[in-house]
Amino acid sequence: MGKAIEEPEKKSICIGLLAHVDAGKTTLTEQFLLHGGAVRQAGSVDRGTARTDFLTVEQQRGISVRTSTAVLDYQDTELTLIDTPGHVDFAAEVERSLAVLDVAVLIISAVEGIQAQTEILYEALRKTGAEIVFFLNKIDRVGSRTEEILEEIREKFTPHLLLCSQISGESSRECRVSPRTVSNPDFAGDVLDAVSEFDESVLEQYLEQGSVPAEQLETALASCMEKGQLFPVLCGSALTDTGVGELLNFLVRFGRPVKNRRDDALSGVVYQITHDKTMGRVAHVRLFGGSIQNRDTVPFFTPGSDTIQQGKVSQIRRYFGGRCSDLGQVHRGQAAALCGLSNAKVGDILGEAGDLSGFHLAAPLLRVQVLPARPEELHAVLECFRELDAEDPALQLEYYPDEKEIDICITGVVQLEILTALVLERYGLSVSFSPPTVLYQETPFMPGRGVEAYTMPKPCWAIIELDIEPLPRGSGFVYEAHVPNNQIFYRYQNHVKEALPRALKQGLYNWPVTDLKVTLSGGSHHTVHTHPLDFFLATPMALMNGLMNTGTTLLEPIQLMRISAPEELAGKLIGDIIAMRGTFDTPVIHGGTVTLEAHVPVAESLDYALRLASLSGGRGILSTRFAGYEVCPEGMGKVGKRHGVNPLDREKWILTQRSAMSGAGNEM
Repeated sequence: MGKAIEEPEKKSICIGLLAHVDAGKTTLTEQFLLHGGAVRQAGSVDRGTARTDFLTVEQQRGISVRTSTAVLDYQDTELTLIDTPGHVDFAAEVERSLAVLDVAVLIISAVEGIQAQTEILYEALRKTGAEIVFFLNKIDRVGSRTEEILEEIREKFTPHLLLCSQISGESSRECRVSPRTVSNPDFAGDVLDAVSEFDESVLEQYLEQGSVPAEQLETALASCMEKGQLFPVLCGSALTDTGVGELLNFLVRFGRPVKNRRDDALSGVVYQITHDKTMGRVAHVRLFGGSIQNRDTVPFFTPGSDTIQQGKVSQIRRYFGGRCSDLGQVHRGQAAALCGLSNAKVGDILGEAGDLSGFHLAAPLLRVQVLPARPEELHAVLECFRELDAEDPALQLEYYPDEKEIDICITGVVQLEILTALVLERYGLSVSFSPPTVLYQETPFMPGRGVEAYTMPKPCWAIIELDIEPLPRGSGFVYEAHVPNNQIFYRYQNHVKEALPRALKQGLYNWPVTDLKVTLSGGSHHTVHTHPLDFFLATPMALMNGLMNTGTTLLEPIQLMRISAPEELAGKLIGDIIAMRGTFDTPVIHGGTVTLEAHVPVAESLDYALRLASLSGGRGILSTRFAGYEVCPEGMGKVGKRHGVNPLDREKWILTQRSAMSGAGNEM
């Protein structure tokens, strides 16, 4: 870092391949690698030979569970391909990759069309600033319906589409695709119509001269793509290598490194963490500015934190499947794996943040307990899951030593199957899991005040007054302090601020408390009797006292379900939705198939995929996505399991916390 490293002259573009499960994403990646000369033969998902699905569990199950990176040179351009999982249970893995993309290829099956995960991906991509290119896959399959899918995209996503493929023989083995180029008058006219809506200079050129040069049209198209105004659509079949070369050519021609800095300042983001038996923690990064080489000392920080850490890079790697090579250096626009940043976490920023803000990690909706096969392996299993938690922060590992309990959060039951196999493969440990528990939340019912006067047994002194008020849904937690330093030293006020998030993990019903504002409005310290940790101890008691005064409302997670099944099952599907306390829109019937969209509590629909399969004889299709939290009807929710002592049990709480402090310093 900071040294004069000659950058490669070739353009570097980071391309993400994203799709709903089974849309053909990994197959398309393999064809890209073949076209780029990175492999001699395209791998197969069905045969377990896909290069980016190199984990044993991926090969056995035929699905991607981890993000994989591959690099290829194509037409004097370095393409970094990021192959992401398609299954909804691994959505958090996908989400972490979005922040590093220049171009996203959103793959849609021309048979199944837009599915719930497709919608989630599109909405997330629109927030990243990446260029979006749609690829309609499987156009050779019987039932392919490109025109209908194009209309679906216009209705659900955007009307500003530009079809860049010419198809012949759709829905047959003779299906062929040819590119539409601006040298063709028809396509030039389509491009002119599309870009002139956003670029007045193009329209003026046409009105004055009667034509627009092809080069100007292409420049305008690239600019509209970069600004998120136009969305090209290309078509093909990854399985038969139809239209794949045309897609690659288009990406190279029109893709831009849209997130690169223009100066030489170091700037990058950690989008993945893996572990190496020899090198330890490996941070996978994308650089948007500057360069790094082996033995450089690199600053990095977590967004929202004032602490800047440093790590010395011992090796810069490039991974391809299960193999890696030593690059020695990495430049602006490139992705690489850095060894030596032992404290780096997913979402950390390297160097200067610039326009980077890290990314939000989606919260899982289910929690399970990890059950070691042998009690004596508890600590080995704990260390294993601590490593997995570093790789996947969405696991949100919690360990309760008094209860010898390991808890993790998950997105779905498929994730448990993968974790079981992964732990056995990597660590040689056998684990199982408790039945999933739905993660409810709590929110204050009304404004109120919490007070704690912790002045006995001496020596101690921490008096706290907290004003609590509910906030609109989705606001999260907001904290303010309105107390002068002479009343409560600012360092003690910081202790209150630090203690509140952990205290909010368990409310009156033992669920996380959210959508509230807590204001430190009063209190005092004592110049003699206040111990440095008194405010840490007193804050949970003040908060719980406040929640007793405000009361809390139980919130339950809701998911949007899209159900497609034979038309004759419409009545039974509606009955199922009503029985699950769901609400639904007007059913859509087309071609003998009924499609329903419904909002249903997660707790009522955990096993509905199996029930639908049984009801429909395997002909039903179910896709889901999180739709937010809503007030749970009285008597329908569950009280969570309390971990540790409840601060409302004041005497016991003080005793256990003082004992913990005396035994472990500042450990709370």
